[in-house]
Amino acid sequence: MSLLKRIEQGQTDGSPSPPAAPEQPVASDAGDGTSRLSGLSARRTAAPGQTPGGRIHDIKNEVQNRLLQELDPTMDVTQTADVRRQIEELFESILTEMNIVLSRPERRRLFEQIVAEILGLGPIEPLLADDTITEIMINGAKNIYIEREGKIVREPTSFESDDHLMRIIDRIVAPLGRRIDESSPYVDARLQDGSRVNAVIPPISLGGPTLTIRKFAKNPITIEQLIEYGTVTAEAIEFIKATVIARVNMVISGGTGSGKTTMLNVISQYIPSDERILTIENAAELQLRQEHVVTLESRPPNIEGRGEVTIKDLVVNALRMRPDRIIVGEIRDEAALDMLQAMNTGHDGSMTTAHSNSPRDTLSRIETMTLMAGMDLPTRAIREQIASALELVIHLERMRDGTRKVTHISEIQGMEGDIITMTDLFVFEQTGLEDGRVIGRLRPTGLRPKFMVKLEQAGIQLPASIFGVGDRGSYR
Repeated sequence: MSLLKRIEQGQTDGSPSPPAAPEQPVASDAGDGTSRLSGLSARRTAAPGQTPGGRIHDIKNEVQNRLLQELDPTMDVTQTADVRRQIEELFESILTEMNIVLSRPERRRLFEQIVAEILGLGPIEPLLADDTITEIMINGAKNIYIEREGKIVREPTSFESDDHLMRIIDRIVAPLGRRIDESSPYVDARLQDGSRVNAVIPPISLGGPTLTIRKFAKNPITIEQLIEYGTVTAEAIEFIKATVIARVNMVISGGTGSGKTTMLNVISQYIPSDERILTIENAAELQLRQEHVVTLESRPPNIEGRGEVTIKDLVVNALRMRPDRIIVGEIRDEAALDMLQAMNTGHDGSMTTAHSNSPRDTLSRIETMTLMAGMDLPTRAIREQIASALELVIHLERMRDGTRKVTHISEIQGMEGDIITMTDLFVFEQTGLEDGRVIGRLRPTGLRPKFMVKLEQAGIQLPASIFGVGDRGSYR
């Protein structure tokens, strides 16, 4: 995509000013633009020493329109520094020719605002750059909310109009080969840093275009940070590490925003580097650190309704790609059956996530999703598949204070009659509420998993104290 075409997608009629950027040297070369800009000076001249004030948006619009015409359309847009330098030179030239006098902070703010429209995502660019913000929720052009430290607050920033917001949404989804319009009014996408994006537009969204961005930390969260935050304990992590190395099949469950993907990212680092890993997602966001990783992403149908590639299709195809492990970002439909089949056909150590309210509810949802495959399987057969394939459920919850915590680590032990049996190995115990913060700890139940033999076969000896037995010796 040429630079000019990308800029045209993001052209705007103006938007509120983001926070002023730090002072930087301003280019002084005005360039030679007299013949091109002579017609603008009379309309946008400000008296020397005066600030245009309320006309700042008109000035921004005028300057931006000129930049659209003057920028080299063949410039490589990926070379951000070069593009920014050219924009700055033209910006200074245009302001000089239009005889507009602004203070240095106002000039810098106007420049950064225009750059955000051309190279970034307009008014939300400063929010994306703020590492303390974990989620951005846009409910129409004028209503922007953010999540910071687990709490949702409203931002004063806004878009100029719904059309302005739509242009930003198009800018996000277009490079991914996805589309959003009246015939396909919602889409899942991602930003370049892997942040998850969901957009819904009218007629489905009655209040205007709705955009939700789940940000990913620039520096991936570490095990040590999860322990420090109280999300999980060191003992539980030691146990989870052992299960990953020993190739235990697991599902990470929880509600929306409970930290499932983060947990999957973190524990995936324990997968040995000599294994071939296939990841399958609707919008690629997993950040595995191993070298031998193949990333697959589903694809929606094109405008003619053709070319769709589903998670189910990718799981089936992955079996032909010689994977040691298959990691599915999230199971949400009939692909659950194919995932269970993969786990039952030699791909031990596979992982996935699922939305649910509890470990038991996780199994019920997987059973329901398997029935969606339309295979007309008896309930007992499906439950036997689940009990045979899955061995561990790690369940997370988002607490009332906004923190995320592992609340259950449960083993799937098998079948008793028509019921899948489960045993809690670790359970979160809340002991109080202090200054609005949930106080508690993930504690072992004193029970040990049946698959201890599997861990020992992998050469792993866990202290019995991890399971709350009280013996500091090794469990054999």
